[in-house]
Amino acid sequence: MRLCFLVEEHYRHDGMPNEVIRQLTAWGHRVDVVRPGGSLLRMAEVVRTGVHDAWVLKTVSGGPGLTLLEAAAATGATTINDARSIRGVRDKALAAALGSAHGLPVPPTYAVARPELLAEVPDCEYPLVVKPADGSSGRAVHLLPSPDRLAALLPELAGEGMLIAQPYVPNPGTDIKVYCVDGDLFATERCSPLHPDPAVRERRVPLPAEVAAIAARVGEVYGLDLYGVDVLLGPDGPVVVDVNDFPSFRQVPDAAARVARAVLALAGAGTRPVAGPSVEPGAARPGLGASLPAQSGPGASPATRIVPGTSAAPRSMPGASAAAYAALPLTLPAQVSAGAGDGA
Repeated sequence: MRLCFLVEEHYRHDGMPNEVIRQLTAWGHRVDVVRPGGSLLRMAEVVRTGVHDAWVLKTVSGGPGLTLLEAAAATGATTINDARSIRGVRDKALAAALGSAHGLPVPPTYAVARPELLAEVPDCEYPLVVKPADGSSGRAVHLLPSPDRLAALLPELAGEGMLIAQPYVPNPGTDIKVYCVDGDLFATERCSPLHPDPAVRERRVPLPAEVAAIAARVGEVYGLDLYGVDVLLGPDGPVVVDVNDFPSFRQVPDAAARVARAVLALAGAGTRPVAGPSVEPGAARPGLGASLPAQSGPGASPATRIVPGTSAAPRSMPGASAAAYAALPLTLPAQVSAGAGDGA
C-alpha cells in the first residue's frame, strides 16, 4: 500500500507516529511523510486523487494538518481517522455538546469567545477548570478555586481564542487514559495535568467494566477508530474529560505494530468497520460478545477480541449536517459532578 502521514513539527521526532512509519516500511509499504507546518504546499499536487490508499493525521490541535486531511477526504481518499470525526473532537466545545447529546458522562460545559465572559459562570460551579477549546497536551489548563481569581488569569487567557470551562471533579490526582487501537482497549493511570506530581509514574492498570463501556461508546459517538479517552473517577462515577484522535498510545504493548495493523486494515477497507472496539485480553468487558479467532502476520488483530454489545449504533458522526451540530447547546445541563483534564 501507499500511505501518506501528515506529521506536525511538534511530533517530528516522537516515537508515535515515527515507529509506526518504520514498521509499515519494514513490511514493504510505501509511506510518504508530509510536514504541513514546515512546507510550502502546492495543494493540487499534495492531494492528487488516487495516489494514496489512505491518509493518517498526527498533528497538534489547530495545526494545518487537518485542513490537508479534509482536502484529501474531499477527493474521495480514505482518512484515518475520518476527517469529520477529528473536527468533532478537536473542538472541545463541540465535543462536549455532542457527547452530552448522546448520553456520555461529560461535565457541564460553558464556552466563551472572550475570557472576560467567564465572569458570568455561576459561582456555584467553582472550583472551575478553564482550557482552550482547541487545546492539546495539557496546554493552558487552569484550575480556578474561586471567582475572585479570574481577573488575574485574564491576561494569560487573552490569546487563546475560544475557551471552555467545566466544574472541577474531585479526584486523587490521577486520571485513566483509555487507548483504542485495532478494536482493543488499553487502560493506563497517569498524573492529572492539574496535579503534577513527579512521583506518579504512568502505568498500565486493569480496565473497569464501566469505564470500558464508556470508552467503547466514545468511539461510536464520535466516529473514531484510533483514539484516546481521558476519564476521571469522580464521586458520582466515571466522567469523560477529553477525547483525542491518534494519541500517543503510551504503555500499549507492541503499540507500533498494533497501530500499523489498524492503519492497514482501515486503508484496505476504505470505510470504518461496523463493530465497535473491544477490550484487551484479560481486561473488563464492556458488554456481551463473541471471541474472534487469533490471527498472525503483519495485518493480524490481537489474539482475543471481544465485540461489545453496548450499542448497535453505527460508528459515524451523529446527525446529518453541520447545521444540526450548530443547533446543539454549548452550555449544557448538569449531568454529573463535573471534571477537569486534558489528553495527550
